[in-house]
Amino acid sequence: MDHSNVSNVMKPEDTAELRQLYSDFESEHLKPLWTQIDDLMPVVPNPKAVAHVWKWSKLLPLAQRSGDLVPVGRGGERRAIGLANPGLGGRAYISPTLWAAIQYLGPKETAPEHRHAQNAFRFVVEGEGVWTVVNGDPVRMSRGDLLLTPGWHFHGHHNDTDQPMAWIDGLDIPFSYQNDVGFFEFGSERVTDYATPRFSRGERLWCHPGLRPLSELKDTVSSPIGAYRWEHTDRSLTEQLLLEDEGQPATVEQGHAAVRYINPTTGGDVMPTIRAEFHRLRAGTITPSRRDVGSSVFQVFEGAGSVVLNGAEHMLETGDLFVVPSWVACSLRAQTQFDLFSFSDAPIMERLNFARTHIENGDR
Repeated sequence: MDHSNVSNVMKPEDTAELRQLYSDFESEHLKPLWTQIDDLMPVVPNPKAVAHVWKWSKLLPLAQRSGDLVPVGRGGERRAIGLANPGLGGRAYISPTLWAAIQYLGPKETAPEHRHAQNAFRFVVEGEGVWTVVNGDPVRMSRGDLLLTPGWHFHGHHNDTDQPMAWIDGLDIPFSYQNDVGFFEFGSERVTDYATPRFSRGERLWCHPGLRPLSELKDTVSSPIGAYRWEHTDRSLTEQLLLEDEGQPATVEQGHAAVRYINPTTGGDVMPTIRAEFHRLRAGTITPSRRDVGSSVFQVFEGAGSVVLNGAEHMLETGDLFVVPSWVACSLRAQTQFDLFSFSDAPIMERLNFARTHIENGDR
């Protein structure tokens, strides 16, 4: 049915009696559906969040300046700069459900431990030398690594080098805030373990392909793996494209290799509210335009290309971030080999049965 041809018959004549009725509604904190249905129940999602690109070349110098001017420690807790979606009224939300920030830790600095109900991760696009300590387990942070801090896990960071380091944080803060589920607690004033092992205890226990320790047979809500290392991600993507060269069905589409980071105890997403993936496109690959319910954030890890968001093309290079709000059309175009990390609120949408995807020339 063509909704544009439907007129709202529930628009009565403007009379003194009608104005009084609406005034009485207001005094009793009531809102009639017939005056707001188009906003509450649109024909398709009509997000207030907008598609937007943040350039790493501008983000990093600002983070460096904040490192010179703003100390890190109790109260503010983290030198983290939130990416504020221009359509969301000034809040530091990249989408209605997701929060993203660039965090900066200077030489020999320590960010004290705390914990919160919100789920969090870190992704490193460049640099090394910082360890994040999660529930007492020191986890090395290095280029290309995805590092998890599930909800209510104590965590702090320390920089063991004479060089600063920056990375991106992703959390479900907006979703938690809107639904009033947040808790927060201070931990150690510094970190509980300043060791700098190459591999965390969690990795030593869990990161052996196809093997699960018999001491850990209980499924966990979030992944017990603290760090998903770049060498494994890179190898998996490389092998997918090599298999494609051999004529084997290994990629999601021609020239497009992709992996999803998973919780090894369930095979599901790494955390209950956040999905994390990594995509690699061969030079020249163009992905079909698609729309998804829910929002996604991408960061370019390496290479050059562009993204087309609702018909507008944006050129991208290493470190650049962009957000794809709900039902915004998105297509990727690779000039060189194009590597991108992404995270989304897909677990929420799928669990609540709101998930829906439209791919150009197809529905799903």
